[in-house]
Amino acid sequence: MAKIVDMDRYREEPNPDELDKEGLQAYLETLKARIAKLDESEPEDMLSEAYVDWGKRHEKLEDLVDDVLDRLDELM
Repeated sequence: MAKIVDMDRYREEPNPDELDKEGLQAYLETLKARIAKLDESEPEDMLSEAYVDWGKRHEKLEDLVDDVLDRLDELM
């Protein structure tokens, strides 16, 4: 089986503090789409190293969503 390269680790994430409301909403939608795509590749074996890696990527994206939501709350 071929190894899947996680391109997300090479992606420069925008700083939520530098985005306006529209930019934050667009970034939030992008993050939600990335989470949905990641969910499609969830490993079955919860005890595998692949699952641990998947979980770390998922948690990072969820943290980014929380940051964006916090920033949107600040702007309201």
